Amino acid sequence: MSQDLLPPVSPSVTAELVEALSPRLRKRLDAGIAKLAARPVVRDGDTVRIAVDDDTDLELHAPEGAVTSAGAIRCGCLLAPDCLHRAAAASAAPVAEDAPGSAPAQPTADEASPTADGASPPGDETAAPAQLAAARVVYDAAAAVLEAGADGSGAVLQAELLRAAHTARLAGLPRVAAAAVSVVNGVRAARSADPAHRLPDLADALRTVLGMAHRLPFATGRDLAELRGSVRQPYTPDGSLRLYGLFSEPVLTTTGYAGAVTWTADAEGRLYTVSDVAPGGPGRATGAADRTVRIGDTALTHRELSRAGLAVSGATVSPTGRLGAGAGVRAVRASGAAWSADPLDRLWTVPVAEQVARALGGGHGLLFLDVTLTGTVREATGDRLLADCVGRTVRLAVAHDDPALPYRDNLRLLAAARGSRLRVVARLAPGPLPRALLLAAEHPARAGERVDLGLDRLQHADLPTTTATAAPAPAPPADEAPLHLLRRRVHQAVSGGRRVLGFPDSGAGDGGRLRRVGLATAGELLGELRSAAADRSRDAFGRLLPADPGRFANAWLAAAVYTDEVERALCAAAWGADAEVGAELVATSR
Repeated sequence: MSQDLLPPVSPSVTAELVEALSPRLRKRLDAGIAKLAARPVVRDGDTVRIAVDDDTDLELHAPEGAVTSAGAIRCGCLLAPDCLHRAAAASAAPVAEDAPGSAPAQPTADEASPTADGASPPGDETAAPAQLAAARVVYDAAAAVLEAGADGSGAVLQAELLRAAHTARLAGLPRVAAAAVSVVNGVRAARSADPAHRLPDLADALRTVLGMAHRLPFATGRDLAELRGSVRQPYTPDGSLRLYGLFSEPVLTTTGYAGAVTWTADAEGRLYTVSDVAPGGPGRATGAADRTVRIGDTALTHRELSRAGLAVSGATVSPTGRLGAGAGVRAVRASGAAWSADPLDRLWTVPVAEQVARALGGGHGLLFLDVTLTGTVREATGDRLLADCVGRTVRLAVAHDDPALPYRDNLRLLAAARGSRLRVVARLAPGPLPRALLLAAEHPARAGERVDLGLDRLQHADLPTTTATAAPAPAPPADEAPLHLLRRRVHQAVSGGRRVLGFPDSGAGDGGRLRRVGLATAGELLGELRSAAADRSRDAFGRLLPADPGRFANAWLAAAVYTDEVERALCAAAWGADAEVGAELVATSR
Protein backbone atom coordinates (compact mmCIF):
# COMPACT_ATOMS: atom_id res chain seq x y z
CA MET A 1 0.00 0.00 0.00
CA SER A 2 1.42 3.35 -1.02
CA GLN A 3 0.66 6.24 1.32
CA ASP A 4 0.39 8.48 -1.74
CA LEU A 5 -2.84 6.69 -2.69
CA LEU A 6 -4.50 7.28 0.67
CA PRO A 7 -6.47 10.50 1.17
CA PRO A 8 -5.45 12.79 4.04
CA VAL A 9 -7.34 12.15 7.26
CA SER A 10 -8.32 14.87 9.73
CA PRO A 11 -6.41 14.70 13.04
CA SER A 12 -9.67 14.51 14.98
CA VAL A 13 -10.79 11.46 12.99
CA THR A 14 -7.59 9.54 13.66
CA ALA A 15 -7.73 10.43 17.36
CA GLU A 16 -11.40 9.41 17.62
CA LEU A 17 -10.86 6.02 15.99
CA VAL A 18 -7.78 5.19 18.07
CA GLU A 19 -9.46 6.29 21.29
CA ALA A 20 -12.41 4.00 20.56
CA LEU A 21 -10.17 0.93 20.47
CA SER A 22 -10.04 -1.40 23.43
CA PRO A 23 -6.74 -1.62 25.33
CA ARG A 24 -6.07 -4.99 23.71
CA LEU A 25 -6.52 -3.60 20.19
CA ARG A 26 -4.41 -0.55 20.96
CA LYS A 27 -1.47 -2.84 21.67
CA ARG A 28 -1.95 -4.40 18.25
CA LEU A 29 -2.39 -1.12 16.35
CA ASP A 30 1.19 -0.71 15.10
CA ALA A 31 1.25 -4.30 13.87
CA GLY A 32 -2.10 -3.72 12.21
CA ILE A 33 -0.75 -0.68 10.38
CA ALA A 34 2.23 -2.66 9.12
CA LYS A 35 -0.04 -5.46 7.95
CA LEU A 36 -2.41 -3.07 6.21
CA ALA A 37 0.53 -1.41 4.43
CA ALA A 38 1.15 -4.66 2.55
CA ARG A 39 -2.39 -4.84 1.17
CA PRO A 40 -3.38 -3.62 -2.33
CA VAL A 41 -5.05 -0.23 -2.70
CA VAL A 42 -7.37 1.00 -5.46
CA ARG A 43 -8.56 4.58 -5.95
CA ASP A 44 -11.95 5.12 -7.57
CA GLY A 45 -12.79 8.81 -7.72
CA ASP A 46 -13.27 10.08 -4.18
CA THR A 47 -13.12 6.57 -2.71
CA VAL A 48 -10.01 4.60 -1.82
CA ARG A 49 -10.49 0.88 -1.33
CA ILE A 50 -8.05 -1.35 0.61
CA ALA A 51 -8.34 -5.13 0.33
CA VAL A 52 -8.07 -6.28 3.94
CA ASP A 53 -8.30 -9.88 2.74
CA ASP A 54 -9.80 -11.77 -0.18
CA ASP A 55 -13.37 -11.15 1.01
CA THR A 56 -13.18 -7.89 2.97
CA ASP A 57 -12.61 -4.32 1.82
CA LEU A 58 -11.93 -1.14 3.75
CA GLU A 59 -13.14 2.10 2.16
CA LEU A 60 -12.09 5.68 2.78
CA HIS A 61 -14.41 8.34 1.36
CA ALA A 62 -12.92 11.78 0.77
CA PRO A 63 -15.45 13.80 -1.27
CA GLU A 64 -13.59 17.04 -0.58
CA GLY A 65 -10.10 15.60 -0.87
CA ALA A 66 -9.79 14.63 2.80
CA VAL A 67 -11.51 12.34 5.29
CA THR A 68 -13.27 14.60 7.79
CA SER A 69 -15.48 12.20 9.74
CA ALA A 70 -15.06 8.77 11.30
CA GLY A 71 -18.07 7.53 9.37
CA ALA A 72 -16.22 8.12 6.10
CA ILE A 73 -13.97 5.14 6.91
CA ARG A 74 -15.99 1.94 6.56
CA CYS A 75 -14.85 -1.65 6.95
CA GLY A 76 -16.63 -4.80 5.82
CA CYS A 77 -15.24 -7.12 8.48
CA LEU A 78 -17.42 -8.76 11.12
CA LEU A 79 -16.04 -6.61 13.97
CA ALA A 80 -16.79 -3.29 12.27
CA PRO A 81 -17.21 -0.55 13.27
CA ASP A 82 -15.18 -1.47 16.37
CA CYS A 83 -12.44 -3.20 14.38
CA LEU A 84 -8.74 -2.42 14.24
CA HIS A 85 -8.74 -1.83 10.48
CA ARG A 86 -10.40 1.59 10.55
CA ALA A 87 -7.96 3.01 13.09
CA ALA A 88 -5.02 1.43 11.26
CA ALA A 89 -6.05 3.00 7.94
CA ALA A 90 -6.49 6.43 9.53
CA SER A 91 -3.10 6.15 11.23
CA ALA A 92 -1.39 5.09 8.00
CA ALA A 93 -2.88 7.92 5.92
CA PRO A 94 -1.35 11.40 5.69
CA VAL A 95 -2.55 13.99 8.17
CA ALA A 96 -4.96 16.48 6.64
CA GLU A 97 -3.74 20.03 6.99
CA ASP A 98 -3.60 23.27 5.06
CA ALA A 99 -1.13 22.98 2.24
CA PRO A 100 2.03 24.98 2.84
CA GLY A 101 2.12 27.95 0.60
CA SER A 102 -1.55 27.71 -0.28
CA ALA A 103 -3.31 30.99 -0.60
CA PRO A 104 -6.93 31.66 0.22
CA ALA A 105 -9.35 32.83 -2.39
CA GLN A 106 -9.92 36.51 -3.03
CA PRO A 107 -9.66 38.19 0.38
CA THR A 108 -12.78 39.67 1.89
CA ALA A 109 -13.14 43.37 2.46
CA ASP A 110 -12.06 42.98 6.07
CA GLU A 111 -9.06 40.83 5.17
CA ALA A 112 -8.03 43.23 2.42
CA SER A 113 -8.18 46.29 4.63
CA PRO A 114 -4.84 47.79 5.66
CA THR A 115 -5.60 47.16 9.33
CA ALA A 116 -6.53 43.48 8.98
CA ASP A 117 -2.95 42.23 8.88
CA GLY A 118 -2.98 40.21 12.03
CA ALA A 119 -2.76 43.21 14.35
CA SER A 120 -1.77 42.29 17.86
CA PRO A 121 -4.31 42.40 20.68
CA PRO A 122 -4.04 44.95 23.49
CA GLY A 123 -0.81 44.71 25.42
CA ASP A 124 -2.48 43.47 28.61
CA GLU A 125 -4.57 40.73 26.98
CA THR A 126 -3.74 37.20 28.06
CA ALA A 127 -4.68 33.79 26.73
CA ALA A 128 -8.23 32.58 27.32
CA PRO A 129 -8.80 29.70 29.76
CA ALA A 130 -9.61 27.34 26.88
CA GLN A 131 -6.34 28.26 25.20
CA LEU A 132 -4.39 27.68 28.41
CA ALA A 133 -5.99 24.27 28.78
CA ALA A 134 -5.27 23.42 25.15
CA ALA A 135 -1.64 24.48 25.51
CA ARG A 136 -1.31 22.22 28.55
CA VAL A 137 -2.78 19.29 26.63
CA VAL A 138 -0.40 19.87 23.73
CA TYR A 139 2.59 20.15 26.06
CA ASP A 140 1.71 16.91 27.84
CA ALA A 141 1.16 15.03 24.58
CA ALA A 142 4.42 16.31 23.08
CA ALA A 143 6.24 15.48 26.32
CA ALA A 144 4.92 11.91 26.08
CA VAL A 145 6.32 11.64 22.55
CA LEU A 146 9.67 12.96 23.77
CA GLU A 147 9.59 10.52 26.69
CA ALA A 148 9.22 7.57 24.32
CA GLY A 149 11.32 8.99 21.50
CA ALA A 150 10.55 8.54 17.82
CA ASP A 151 11.41 4.85 18.09
CA GLY A 152 8.80 4.29 20.79
CA SER A 153 6.10 6.71 19.66
CA GLY A 154 3.66 4.38 18.00
CA ALA A 155 0.24 5.13 16.59
CA VAL A 156 -1.38 5.54 20.02
CA LEU A 157 0.97 8.32 21.14
CA GLN A 158 0.70 9.92 17.71
CA ALA A 159 -3.09 9.90 18.00
CA GLU A 160 -2.88 11.58 21.41
CA LEU A 161 -0.80 14.38 19.90
CA LEU A 162 -3.23 14.67 16.98
CA ARG A 163 -6.11 14.99 19.45
CA ALA A 164 -4.16 17.70 21.26
CA ALA A 165 -3.61 19.47 17.93
CA HIS A 166 -7.35 19.34 17.21
CA THR A 167 -8.07 20.73 20.69
CA ALA A 168 -5.62 23.57 20.08
CA ARG A 169 -7.22 24.42 16.75
CA LEU A 170 -10.69 24.53 18.31
CA ALA A 171 -9.33 26.82 21.05
CA GLY A 172 -8.03 29.30 18.48
CA LEU A 173 -4.38 28.22 18.44
CA PRO A 174 -3.80 27.24 14.80
CA ARG A 175 -0.05 27.78 14.97
CA VAL A 176 0.32 25.46 17.96
CA ALA A 177 -1.90 22.90 16.23
CA ALA A 178 0.20 23.02 13.05
CA ALA A 179 3.38 22.58 15.09
CA ALA A 180 1.92 19.50 16.80
CA VAL A 181 0.93 17.98 13.46
CA SER A 182 4.45 18.58 12.13
CA VAL A 183 5.83 16.53 15.03
CA VAL A 184 3.51 13.65 14.15
CA ASN A 185 4.62 13.81 10.52
CA GLY A 186 8.26 13.83 11.60
CA VAL A 187 7.77 10.83 13.89
CA ARG A 188 6.04 8.91 11.11
CA ALA A 189 8.87 9.71 8.71
CA ALA A 190 11.41 8.51 11.26
CA ARG A 191 9.59 5.26 11.99
CA SER A 192 9.05 4.48 8.30
CA ALA A 193 12.71 5.13 7.37
CA ASP A 194 11.59 7.85 4.96
CA PRO A 195 14.65 9.12 3.04
CA ALA A 196 13.43 12.67 3.64
CA HIS A 197 13.57 12.24 7.43
CA ARG A 198 16.12 14.42 9.20
CA LEU A 199 16.59 14.05 12.94
CA PRO A 200 17.52 17.76 13.41
CA ASP A 201 14.24 18.73 11.73
CA LEU A 202 12.25 16.54 14.10
CA ALA A 203 14.16 17.98 17.06
CA ASP A 204 13.35 21.50 15.84
CA ALA A 205 9.68 20.59 15.48
CA LEU A 206 9.55 19.22 19.04
CA ARG A 207 11.37 22.26 20.38
CA THR A 208 8.92 24.53 18.57
CA VAL A 209 5.73 22.89 19.84
CA LEU A 210 6.99 22.50 23.41
CA GLY A 211 8.32 26.06 23.41
CA MET A 212 5.06 27.59 22.16
CA ALA A 213 2.95 25.59 24.60
CA HIS A 214 5.29 26.58 27.44
CA ARG A 215 5.34 30.30 26.54
CA LEU A 216 1.64 30.78 25.88
CA PRO A 217 0.49 31.11 29.54
CA PHE A 218 2.94 34.00 30.03
CA ALA A 219 2.43 35.76 26.67
CA THR A 220 0.57 39.03 26.19
CA GLY A 221 -0.07 41.45 23.36
CA ARG A 222 2.00 40.93 20.23
CA ASP A 223 3.73 37.83 21.61
CA LEU A 224 0.35 36.24 22.26
CA ALA A 225 -0.86 37.05 18.74
CA GLU A 226 2.29 35.51 17.30
CA LEU A 227 1.84 32.32 19.32
CA ARG A 228 -1.82 32.04 18.39
CA GLY A 229 -1.20 32.39 14.67
CA SER A 230 -4.02 32.63 12.17
CA VAL A 231 -5.97 30.11 10.14
CA ARG A 232 -5.89 32.30 7.03
CA GLN A 233 -3.00 34.51 6.11
CA PRO A 234 -4.20 38.09 5.77
CA TYR A 235 -3.73 39.51 2.29
CA THR A 236 -3.54 43.28 1.97
CA PRO A 237 -3.84 45.38 -1.22
CA ASP A 238 -0.53 46.46 -2.68
CA GLY A 239 -1.69 48.30 -5.79
CA SER A 240 0.33 47.76 -8.95
CA LEU A 241 3.60 45.84 -8.94
CA ARG A 242 6.36 45.51 -11.53
CA LEU A 243 8.17 42.28 -10.73
CA TYR A 244 11.32 40.66 -12.10
CA GLY A 245 11.85 36.90 -11.94
CA LEU A 246 14.74 35.63 -9.83
CA PHE A 247 14.55 31.83 -9.67
CA SER A 248 12.23 28.91 -9.00
CA GLU A 249 12.68 26.13 -6.47
CA PRO A 250 10.83 22.84 -6.02
CA VAL A 251 8.84 22.15 -2.87
CA LEU A 252 8.76 18.60 -1.49
CA THR A 253 7.70 18.13 2.11
CA THR A 254 7.48 15.14 4.44
CA THR A 255 3.81 15.99 4.97
CA GLY A 256 2.86 14.92 1.44
CA TYR A 257 2.85 18.26 -0.37
CA ALA A 258 4.82 19.18 -3.47
CA GLY A 259 5.07 21.90 -6.08
CA ALA A 260 7.15 24.93 -6.91
CA VAL A 261 7.73 28.45 -5.64
CA THR A 262 8.98 31.24 -7.88
CA TRP A 263 10.78 34.19 -6.31
CA THR A 264 10.51 37.66 -7.82
CA ALA A 265 11.67 41.13 -6.82
CA ASP A 266 10.47 44.66 -7.47
CA ALA A 267 12.61 47.67 -8.33
CA GLU A 268 13.22 48.38 -4.63
CA GLY A 269 14.55 44.89 -3.92
CA ARG A 270 11.47 43.63 -2.05
CA LEU A 271 10.87 39.92 -2.61
CA TYR A 272 7.55 38.34 -3.63
CA THR A 273 6.66 34.71 -4.24
CA VAL A 274 4.23 32.88 -6.49
CA SER A 275 3.53 29.33 -5.32
CA ASP A 276 1.85 26.20 -6.62
CA VAL A 277 1.81 23.64 -3.80
CA ALA A 278 -0.67 20.79 -3.45
CA PRO A 279 -0.74 17.17 -2.28
CA GLY A 280 1.74 15.14 -4.27
CA GLY A 281 5.18 13.58 -4.45
CA PRO A 282 8.47 14.07 -6.31
CA GLY A 283 6.74 13.90 -9.69
CA ARG A 284 4.65 16.93 -8.89
CA ALA A 285 7.67 18.78 -7.51
CA THR A 286 9.59 18.36 -10.76
CA GLY A 287 6.57 18.97 -12.99
CA ALA A 288 5.17 22.05 -11.25
CA ALA A 289 7.80 24.27 -12.85
CA ASP A 290 6.08 23.81 -16.20
CA ARG A 291 2.62 24.62 -14.85
CA THR A 292 1.08 28.02 -15.47
CA VAL A 293 1.38 30.36 -12.52
CA ARG A 294 -1.93 30.92 -10.76
CA ILE A 295 -2.12 34.69 -10.81
CA GLY A 296 -4.19 36.81 -13.16
CA ASP A 297 -4.59 35.76 -16.80
CA THR A 298 -0.92 35.28 -17.57
CA ALA A 299 0.14 32.11 -19.40
CA LEU A 300 3.64 32.12 -17.92
CA THR A 301 4.93 28.95 -16.34
CA HIS A 302 7.02 29.02 -13.18
CA ARG A 303 10.13 28.24 -15.21
CA GLU A 304 9.40 31.11 -17.60
CA LEU A 305 8.52 33.56 -14.83
CA SER A 306 11.85 32.91 -13.11
CA ARG A 307 13.57 34.48 -16.14
CA ALA A 308 10.91 36.96 -17.24
CA GLY A 309 8.89 39.68 -15.55
CA LEU A 310 5.33 40.32 -14.42
CA ALA A 311 3.17 43.43 -14.30
CA VAL A 312 0.46 43.02 -11.66
CA SER A 313 -2.48 45.31 -10.94
CA GLY A 314 -4.81 44.98 -7.99
CA ALA A 315 -2.17 42.90 -6.23
CA THR A 316 -2.78 41.42 -2.80
CA VAL A 317 0.19 40.35 -0.69
CA SER A 318 0.55 38.32 2.50
CA PRO A 319 2.91 39.38 5.30
CA THR A 320 5.45 36.86 4.00
CA GLY A 321 5.40 38.33 0.48
CA ARG A 322 3.16 35.71 -1.14
CA LEU A 323 1.07 37.08 -3.98
CA GLY A 324 -2.66 36.45 -3.80
CA ALA A 325 -4.57 34.97 -6.73
CA GLY A 326 -7.99 36.54 -6.20
CA ALA A 327 -10.48 37.35 -8.93
CA GLY A 328 -9.56 41.04 -8.85
CA VAL A 329 -5.87 40.46 -9.58
CA ARG A 330 -4.64 41.14 -13.12
CA ALA A 331 -1.21 40.11 -14.38
CA VAL A 332 0.54 40.22 -17.76
CA ARG A 333 3.95 39.16 -18.92
CA ALA A 334 6.71 41.76 -18.93
CA SER A 335 10.40 41.84 -19.67
CA GLY A 336 12.79 40.34 -17.15
CA ALA A 337 16.23 41.42 -16.01
CA ALA A 338 19.61 39.76 -15.71
CA TRP A 339 21.07 39.26 -12.27
CA SER A 340 23.88 41.64 -13.18
CA ALA A 341 21.52 44.40 -14.37
CA ASP A 342 19.23 46.80 -12.55
CA PRO A 343 17.11 46.33 -10.55
CA LEU A 344 18.16 42.79 -9.54
CA ASP A 345 21.82 43.72 -9.23
CA ARG A 346 21.06 45.63 -6.03
CA LEU A 347 20.29 42.35 -4.25
CA TRP A 348 23.94 41.33 -4.57
CA THR A 349 25.27 44.71 -3.45
CA VAL A 350 23.92 44.31 0.09
CA PRO A 351 26.82 43.34 2.40
CA VAL A 352 26.83 39.63 3.16
CA ALA A 353 26.92 40.23 6.92
CA GLU A 354 23.77 42.34 6.66
CA GLN A 355 22.01 39.64 4.63
CA VAL A 356 22.91 37.00 7.22
CA ALA A 357 21.77 39.24 10.06
CA ARG A 358 18.43 39.75 8.33
CA ALA A 359 18.01 36.00 7.83
CA LEU A 360 18.82 35.25 11.48
CA GLY A 361 16.39 37.97 12.53
CA GLY A 362 13.47 36.13 10.94
CA GLY A 363 13.69 37.28 7.33
CA HIS A 364 13.26 35.21 4.18
CA GLY A 365 16.59 33.46 4.67
CA LEU A 366 17.91 33.99 1.14
CA LEU A 367 21.52 35.03 0.54
CA PHE A 368 22.67 36.66 -2.70
CA LEU A 369 26.37 35.89 -2.99
CA ASP A 370 29.26 36.46 -5.40
CA VAL A 371 31.47 33.40 -5.02
CA THR A 372 34.51 31.73 -6.54
CA LEU A 373 34.37 27.94 -6.52
CA THR A 374 37.46 26.51 -4.82
CA GLY A 375 36.84 22.79 -4.31
CA THR A 376 34.94 20.34 -2.16
CA VAL A 377 35.05 19.03 1.38
CA ARG A 378 33.52 15.88 2.82
CA GLU A 379 31.32 16.20 5.90
CA ALA A 380 29.37 13.63 7.89
CA THR A 381 26.20 14.41 5.94
CA GLY A 382 27.81 14.48 2.49
CA ASP A 383 30.07 16.49 0.23
CA ARG A 384 30.04 20.27 0.34
CA LEU A 385 31.07 22.69 -2.36
CA LEU A 386 33.66 25.16 -1.10
CA ALA A 387 33.49 28.73 -2.35
CA ASP A 388 35.28 31.94 -1.52
CA CYS A 389 32.91 34.79 -0.71
CA VAL A 390 34.54 38.12 0.07
CA GLY A 391 37.52 36.36 1.63
CA ARG A 392 35.36 33.97 3.64
CA THR A 393 35.15 30.23 2.88
CA VAL A 394 31.51 29.20 2.50
CA ARG A 395 30.29 25.61 2.41
CA LEU A 396 27.48 25.17 -0.12
CA ALA A 397 25.20 22.16 0.34
CA VAL A 398 22.26 20.68 -1.54
CA ALA A 399 18.88 22.15 -0.64
CA HIS A 400 17.05 18.80 -0.79
CA ASP A 401 18.38 15.22 -0.80
CA ASP A 402 15.57 13.56 -2.74
CA PRO A 403 17.16 11.78 -5.72
CA ALA A 404 14.30 12.86 -7.99
CA LEU A 405 15.52 16.44 -7.71
CA PRO A 406 18.74 17.42 -9.53
CA TYR A 407 20.33 19.33 -6.65
CA ARG A 408 23.03 16.77 -5.85
CA ASP A 409 23.97 16.04 -9.46
CA ASN A 410 24.25 19.75 -10.20
CA LEU A 411 26.41 20.35 -7.13
CA ARG A 412 28.72 17.54 -8.23
CA LEU A 413 29.11 19.09 -11.68
CA LEU A 414 29.72 22.57 -10.30
CA ALA A 415 32.53 21.12 -8.19
CA ALA A 416 34.32 20.36 -11.47
CA ALA A 417 34.17 24.05 -12.44
CA ARG A 418 36.79 25.04 -9.88
CA GLY A 419 37.90 28.62 -10.30
CA SER A 420 34.62 29.80 -11.82
CA ARG A 421 33.24 33.04 -10.44
CA LEU A 422 29.47 32.91 -10.14
CA ARG A 423 26.57 34.76 -8.68
CA VAL A 424 24.41 32.42 -6.65
CA VAL A 425 21.26 32.42 -4.56
CA ALA A 426 21.40 30.29 -1.42
CA ARG A 427 19.45 29.80 1.78
CA LEU A 428 21.24 30.30 5.09
CA ALA A 429 21.91 27.08 7.02
CA PRO A 430 22.57 28.20 10.62
CA GLY A 431 25.65 26.61 12.14
CA PRO A 432 29.07 27.39 13.59
CA LEU A 433 30.61 27.52 10.09
CA PRO A 434 29.51 29.65 7.11
CA ARG A 435 27.13 27.26 5.37
CA ALA A 436 24.26 27.74 2.92
CA LEU A 437 21.95 25.64 0.75
CA LEU A 438 22.51 26.31 -2.94
CA LEU A 439 19.30 27.13 -4.83
CA ALA A 440 20.26 28.85 -8.09
CA ALA A 441 23.41 29.98 -9.86
CA GLU A 442 24.64 31.72 -12.96
CA HIS A 443 25.40 29.33 -15.78
CA PRO A 444 29.07 28.40 -15.45
CA ALA A 445 29.77 28.82 -19.16
CA ARG A 446 27.05 31.04 -20.66
CA ALA A 447 27.06 34.66 -19.63
CA GLY A 448 23.67 36.09 -18.76
CA GLU A 449 21.99 32.71 -18.21
CA ARG A 450 21.09 31.16 -14.88
CA VAL A 451 20.20 27.73 -13.59
CA ASP A 452 17.51 26.70 -11.11
CA LEU A 453 19.51 23.95 -9.45
CA GLY A 454 16.44 22.12 -8.14
CA LEU A 455 14.69 22.01 -11.53
CA ASP A 456 17.29 22.29 -14.32
CA ARG A 457 19.93 19.63 -14.93
CA LEU A 458 23.44 20.68 -15.86
CA GLN A 459 25.43 18.52 -18.27
CA HIS A 460 29.17 18.09 -18.66
CA ALA A 461 28.89 20.17 -21.83
CA ASP A 462 27.67 23.09 -19.71
CA LEU A 463 30.96 23.32 -17.84
CA PRO A 464 33.55 25.88 -18.96
CA THR A 465 36.27 24.48 -21.19
CA THR A 466 38.97 26.21 -19.16
CA THR A 467 39.04 26.96 -15.48
CA ALA A 468 41.57 28.37 -13.10
CA THR A 469 44.66 26.18 -12.81
CA ALA A 470 45.34 27.03 -9.18
CA ALA A 471 45.59 24.08 -6.85
CA PRO A 472 42.43 23.39 -4.91
CA ALA A 473 42.38 25.21 -1.62
CA PRO A 474 42.04 22.91 1.38
CA ALA A 475 39.12 23.50 3.65
CA PRO A 476 40.12 25.70 6.58
CA PRO A 477 40.33 23.88 9.89
CA ALA A 478 37.01 23.88 11.68
CA ASP A 479 37.65 25.63 14.99
CA GLU A 480 34.28 24.85 16.54
CA ALA A 481 33.12 25.11 20.11
CA PRO A 482 32.20 21.60 21.33
CA LEU A 483 28.51 22.44 21.40
CA HIS A 484 27.91 19.13 19.64
CA LEU A 485 28.32 17.42 23.01
CA LEU A 486 25.01 18.93 24.12
CA ARG A 487 23.35 18.87 20.71
CA ARG A 488 24.06 15.15 20.37
CA ARG A 489 22.24 14.38 23.63
CA VAL A 490 19.31 16.57 22.59
CA HIS A 491 18.99 14.63 19.34
CA GLN A 492 19.48 11.27 21.04
CA ALA A 493 16.53 12.00 23.31
CA VAL A 494 14.35 12.78 20.30
CA SER A 495 15.30 9.53 18.62
CA GLY A 496 15.44 7.09 21.53
CA GLY A 497 13.58 8.85 24.32
CA ARG A 498 14.43 9.20 27.98
CA ARG A 499 15.92 5.73 28.31
CA VAL A 500 18.96 6.41 26.09
CA LEU A 501 20.06 9.24 28.40
CA GLY A 502 19.33 7.38 31.62
CA PHE A 503 22.31 5.03 31.44
CA PRO A 504 25.04 5.79 34.01
CA ASP A 505 27.78 6.17 31.38
CA SER A 506 25.70 8.30 29.01
CA GLY A 507 28.12 11.18 28.38
CA ALA A 508 29.35 11.38 31.96
CA GLY A 509 32.44 13.39 31.04
CA ASP A 510 30.83 15.73 28.51
CA GLY A 511 29.68 18.25 31.10
CA GLY A 512 33.21 18.73 32.40
CA ARG A 513 34.56 19.20 28.89
CA LEU A 514 31.96 21.87 28.17
CA ARG A 515 32.85 23.73 31.36
CA ARG A 516 36.57 23.62 30.58
CA VAL A 517 36.03 25.47 27.28
CA GLY A 518 33.85 28.14 28.91
CA LEU A 519 30.40 26.68 28.15
CA ALA A 520 29.41 26.39 31.80
CA THR A 521 25.70 26.85 31.07
CA ALA A 522 25.82 24.06 28.51
CA GLY A 523 27.46 21.82 31.09
CA GLU A 524 24.78 22.59 33.66
CA LEU A 525 21.99 21.96 31.15
CA LEU A 526 23.52 18.66 30.11
CA GLY A 527 23.84 17.61 33.74
CA GLU A 528 20.19 18.46 34.43
CA LEU A 529 19.09 16.62 31.29
CA ARG A 530 20.92 13.46 32.31
CA SER A 531 19.67 13.77 35.89
CA ALA A 532 16.06 14.18 34.74
CA ALA A 533 16.42 11.17 32.44
CA ALA A 534 17.74 8.97 35.25
CA ASP A 535 15.26 10.19 37.89
CA ARG A 536 13.12 7.15 38.65
CA SER A 537 11.86 6.66 42.21
CA ARG A 538 10.76 3.37 43.75
CA ASP A 539 7.93 2.54 46.10
CA ALA A 540 8.21 0.69 49.42
CA PHE A 541 8.35 -2.63 47.58
CA GLY A 542 11.18 -1.55 45.27
CA ARG A 543 9.00 -1.16 42.21
CA LEU A 544 9.74 1.66 39.79
CA LEU A 545 7.24 4.50 40.02
CA PRO A 546 6.03 6.29 36.89
CA ALA A 547 8.56 8.80 35.61
CA ASP A 548 7.93 12.53 35.71
CA PRO A 549 7.67 13.48 32.02
CA GLY A 550 7.30 17.15 32.93
CA ARG A 551 10.76 17.46 34.46
CA PHE A 552 12.42 15.63 31.57
CA ALA A 553 10.54 17.71 28.97
CA ASN A 554 11.48 20.96 30.74
CA ALA A 555 15.15 19.93 30.95
CA TRP A 556 15.18 18.89 27.30
CA LEU A 557 13.44 22.09 26.18
CA ALA A 558 15.95 24.24 28.07
CA ALA A 559 18.85 22.38 26.47
CA ALA A 560 17.29 22.55 22.99
CA VAL A 561 16.54 26.29 23.22
CA TYR A 562 20.03 27.01 24.55
CA THR A 563 21.62 24.99 21.75
CA ASP A 564 19.58 26.80 19.12
CA GLU A 565 20.42 30.25 20.48
CA VAL A 566 24.14 29.50 20.80
CA GLU A 567 24.21 28.10 17.28
CA ARG A 568 22.58 31.29 16.01
CA ALA A 569 25.21 33.35 17.81
CA LEU A 570 28.02 31.19 16.41
CA CYS A 571 26.49 31.45 12.94
CA ALA A 572 26.36 35.24 13.18
CA ALA A 573 29.99 35.32 14.33
CA ALA A 574 31.08 33.00 11.51
CA TRP A 575 29.59 35.37 8.92
CA GLY A 576 30.58 38.54 10.78
CA ALA A 577 26.93 39.45 11.33
CA ASP A 578 24.83 40.75 14.21
CA ALA A 579 21.59 38.81 14.77
CA GLU A 580 20.04 41.59 16.89
CA VAL A 581 20.56 44.12 14.10
CA GLY A 582 18.96 41.61 11.71
CA ALA A 583 15.83 41.42 13.85
CA GLU A 584 15.57 45.22 13.75
CA LEU A 585 15.98 45.20 9.96
CA VAL A 586 13.19 42.65 9.55
CA ALA A 587 10.88 44.60 11.86
CA THR A 588 11.59 47.80 9.91
CA SER A 589 10.91 46.15 6.55
CA ARG A 590 7.50 44.99 7.78
